[in-house]
Amino acid sequence: MEIRNFSIIAHVDHGKSTLADRILELTKSISERNRRDQMLDTLELERERGITIKASPMRIFYNAKDGKRYMFNLIDTPGHVDFNYEVSRALRACEGVLLVIDASQGVEAQTIQNAYLAVDNGLEVLPVVNKIDLPNADAEGAITELEEVVGVPGDYAVAVSAKTGENIEAVLEGVVQHLPAPSGKRDQPLSCLIFDAVYDSYQGVIPFIRVFDGVVKKGDVIKVVSTGKTFEVDKVGFFEPELAVVAELGPGEVGWLTASIKDIGDTQIGDTITCANRPTAHVIPGFKPAQPVVFSGLYPTDSEDYHRLREALEKLSLNDAAFTFEPETSEALGFGFRCGFLGLLHADIVQARLEREFDLALIATAPAVIYEIELTDGSSLRIQNPAELPEPDKTVRILEPYVKLTVYVPEEYVGNIMGLLQERRGEMKNMIYHGRRVELRYEVPFGEILYDFHDRLKSLSRGYASMDYEPLEYREGSLVKIDILVNEEKIDALSVIAHRDKAYSVGRKIVDKMAEVIPRQMFAVPIQAAIGGKILARATVRAFRKDVTAKCYGGDITRKRKLLEKQKKGKARMKQLGTVEVPQEAFLAVLAGDE
Repeated sequence: MEIRNFSIIAHVDHGKSTLADRILELTKSISERNRRDQMLDTLELERERGITIKASPMRIFYNAKDGKRYMFNLIDTPGHVDFNYEVSRALRACEGVLLVIDASQGVEAQTIQNAYLAVDNGLEVLPVVNKIDLPNADAEGAITELEEVVGVPGDYAVAVSAKTGENIEAVLEGVVQHLPAPSGKRDQPLSCLIFDAVYDSYQGVIPFIRVFDGVVKKGDVIKVVSTGKTFEVDKVGFFEPELAVVAELGPGEVGWLTASIKDIGDTQIGDTITCANRPTAHVIPGFKPAQPVVFSGLYPTDSEDYHRLREALEKLSLNDAAFTFEPETSEALGFGFRCGFLGLLHADIVQARLEREFDLALIATAPAVIYEIELTDGSSLRIQNPAELPEPDKTVRILEPYVKLTVYVPEEYVGNIMGLLQERRGEMKNMIYHGRRVELRYEVPFGEILYDFHDRLKSLSRGYASMDYEPLEYREGSLVKIDILVNEEKIDALSVIAHRDKAYSVGRKIVDKMAEVIPRQMFAVPIQAAIGGKILARATVRAFRKDVTAKCYGGDITRKRKLLEKQKKGKARMKQLGTVEVPQEAFLAVLAGDE
């Protein structure tokens, strides 16, 4: 039986998961009873948000028009830029890709990024133009744009509607005719790549593998090349999309195995698995480790959950190798972890998965990028946490990361988007017209597009703009640390680094928000934003007022003054001795704010 391994790649919302659903229906891979929308989106979060987060493999069989029966290993991948690492891993298990393009939107930022990713991996690209049922669909224009912008030939492009199921069979015939079969030999030593893994509390680590050479079956003794550890295989199987057991996996097949791998550190994504008594000489090149670009602290709301959080992070990092974590402590929040992510959506998804899958209640600190600091003593250091920034008199200069930002936008919204990019300190590099759509190329400080940039981009372009970014170098910036003081005490978890020109507005926003959520005391509580010793902005939580003069009616004014004076002294004493408990809601309110 011939095999075809392929991924479905596209920009967000161009219809990858819907196309996968129609392919599964056409090949009758899913029983009527188990049918539902977004079949390959197995996480509850994916179905809730309508986005793909994890690459999902699935084995299907297809009887082609040439009379042969084919085994397809299909992997549906995410489209969002934050999950690019997930896409790159899925592509290593394939020989070809279906590049899906929305007929009404045309080529967008992630279409280009994913197409280049496939070409760099040496994969064959079959373009699929989707949503031809829409009134404003322009399949011809989309194919022309693909050829001009990406350089992928559109000779074999297939026009379909994944929603109505129109022309889906042509996609499967295209896979048979234009995507290559895997080249592997059964008699060679076993060589397979771990492209993903999950942790099961009963079976231990379950690696997802792509077999390149040889055969793996129950009872084989396998060796993980990087750690040198050996295990006996309990079960092997494939995805339908649940785990199904099979007798063996041969060359070119995609599947999973269990081998009582109890320790998460014994396997790594990107590792080669081979036979212990007949190891392969060809180690499959692994994956470049993902470089986290956004850092945020995760703390359990109950400090007793610290060990559970560590365990949960270890298990989740097996299934999502793109985030990193290391322990850290905060005066305000106690013990927690500094986690590195590929973007804000990635950070949000990891936090949501920890809360749901591991039943944890968490506080996340404001996301920050890595800054490089050159010190007066000639040394330099990299910091992720604004609280670690040295005092101004010890720093020579602060360098911040820049990114190369590409924005695709219809020409009528170009003015709005250019205004937004200027506001975010962007530097224009190029502006290219592709028909009625414009490609803007900018270099922007990464910290500026970290928070609400994507939302602003969408609202200013009525949802038509799309963006993609890749890291550039570090550049010097006029940056300052803004400290937040409550009752003249510094709260380290709320420190932020901002550009000097924006320091006042950032500080003002935080103190106003804090003043709303900190409960009133018997004395006035000042909340201040400061740079070093200079106060930028202040808000006051007013004191409860007890009317001490209520019992004085008429009579001498000096008696009232005496009582008010006494009250004033009492409040001053309380303020010196009293501590203000900053509730967790206050942290959450500030951290969930715009900046």
